[in-house]
Amino acid sequence: MQAFFHQSEFEQPHPARARAIIKAHPEVRQLMVRNPYTALIALSLLIIQTAIAFGMGTLGLGYWWLSLLIAYCIGAFANHANYVIIHDATHNLIFRSKSWNKMVAIISDLPNLTPGAMGFRVYHLKHHSHQGDYEYDADLANHWEARLVGNKWYRKAIWLMLFPFFQLTRPPRLKAITMRDRWFVLNLVCAIVYDAAVVYLCGWAGLLYLAFSFFFSIGLHPVGARWIQEHYTYDFDQETFSYYGPINLVCLNMGYHNEHHDLPSIPWHNLPKLRAMAPEFYNNLKYHTSWARLLFQFVFDERYSLFSRVERMKQSRSRGTARPSKITASQIGSLDLSARPINF
Repeated sequence: MQAFFHQSEFEQPHPARARAIIKAHPEVRQLMVRNPYTALIALSLLIIQTAIAFGMGTLGLGYWWLSLLIAYCIGAFANHANYVIIHDATHNLIFRSKSWNKMVAIISDLPNLTPGAMGFRVYHLKHHSHQGDYEYDADLANHWEARLVGNKWYRKAIWLMLFPFFQLTRPPRLKAITMRDRWFVLNLVCAIVYDAAVVYLCGWAGLLYLAFSFFFSIGLHPVGARWIQEHYTYDFDQETFSYYGPINLVCLNMGYHNEHHDLPSIPWHNLPKLRAMAPEFYNNLKYHTSWARLLFQFVFDERYSLFSRVERMKQSRSRGTARPSKITASQIGSLDLSARPINF
């Protein structure tokens, strides 16, 4: 098993590719819009999840098994879509006003039971600007976390089930971030009020359903493989991967991750259009076609560990000597442009 992240002397590939795409296809600027209808999806998901929680509350805790089943088949997808909406709100892709985007994120966060939207807003933007930088990128596991989990299947499975708790341990190590402000407090207060209302109106059985949905949406479930798909690899020629599969239909195109990192000012509904407009920049990249298959491979393939990530070399960061990304406009013509799905 690897004992460290893979060290790269190259800059992250996305800024260079973004410049090359815009130079070759200036029409992609038309995709950089806001989508206020995303707020209606957020409200609809809140109503659906609360209604199901109310229904489970009327049945009682004796039907916990049914709650577990519905959470796996429906709730996980609904809560995962909520995370995508929080993500787009973080990039201010719903409304022009930052405050309105933050409010949509807080509303989407309610079925998750925990106040994570405003914290995510802070450290996710750092992930974009400092991808692979251990001191700024909370997407990289803690060193102790990666050593603890290792590459044993049962430890990786437990890590996925408890992923929200591990995620909480990462932001404190980051530099130059402030997690607590008035929006964080508002996020916390809204979560507490919603949770209390669910217990009062739906009972503990309703809260249990939402808890099941929350853990499945980011854990041991096909949509939980999204966290693996984005940047985990044991083929270090590429550090960001997209997923092109049917679950994108209910997960608001979250699988288009290379496209999103390249041009994060494009909202979720336009990401497939970006790939269609600039195919020569994406058809050469490896990608995933099944989150379920990736989930099983990550858990059972010992080549995968939490160290299966690319980290920017510290020397290059501190001296500003990182080499340019290998994917540039001038090199596109010499690349093998055949689609290369990841096969198992």
